[in-house]
Amino acid sequence: MFEVVFSKKANETFDLIQLQLLERWGVATVIKFEERAMSVLATITGSPFIYQTTQMNPEVRKAVIHGNCSLFYRVSGQKIVILFFWDNRQDPIFI
Repeated sequence: MFEVVFSKKANETFDLIQLQLLERWGVATVIKFEERAMSVLATITGSPFIYQTTQMNPEVRKAVIHGNCSLFYRVSGQKIVILFFWDNRQDPIFI
């Protein structure tokens, strides 16, 4: 099994998305988001190559947590480095 490591940016963006959800839709929505994120992380831990690579960087993979949110990660040896979380409604990013 792979070890999951959060980058500083991943921690920051996760917190920002939680805050945004809390302000807009309340605690129940934050809890659902956390549950979905943990489910995706569990999937990645068991099968790190299950999600597609990004077009801009084949070492970075994108996992959709919800239609409005994704996480980006890379596999490095036996570690899965969570790079950041992304609100899919934002302008496209270049990785």
